[in-house]
Amino acid sequence: MASILIVYSTTDGHTRKICQRLQQVIEQQSHGVKLVSLDDETQVDLSAFDKIVVGASIRYGKHKPQVYEFIKRNQSILEGKPNAFFSVNVVARKPEKNQPDTNPYLKKFLGQIAWRPGELDVFAGKIDYQKYSFLDRTIIRLIMWMTNGPTDPATVKEFTDWERVEAFGRVISEM
Repeated sequence: MASILIVYSTTDGHTRKICQRLQQVIEQQSHGVKLVSLDDETQVDLSAFDKIVVGASIRYGKHKPQVYEFIKRNQSILEGKPNAFFSVNVVARKPEKNQPDTNPYLKKFLGQIAWRPGELDVFAGKIDYQKYSFLDRTIIRLIMWMTNGPTDPATVKEFTDWERVEAFGRVISEM
């Protein structure tokens, strides 16, 4: 039984939901899992875990600065253990952009960091206009209009392929 840490950065809570599903799948494989928000990660001893997974959402084409800082600060620990990274973004709703090697945001992110995760994936996120501020709702609707996505301000649309999330959970269990 391995002890697995999943550290995540979320904007609207959907990445946390994906982490919770990963946790369920991994625990079914008899591993222990601890979920920690990047906002709380300084209180956790990363060296106490056998495997480390980092998950992060994208907003306006970028991961939060804390994701980059966490990776830079902990690169040697990450590299010394089986590890994985996944990104959550709405552009991954498109079949031609839903793989680690075809998702433009993940490719750009990997070009900006020195760490090379052992396992990678990208998951489509969720649109929930009612949760957003007026400015975010307006900008995201414009982006969705430009990319043929949903623009109705009442839209709540989850694009996540949960079977794929569960498959990644099994990959994490086996790494």
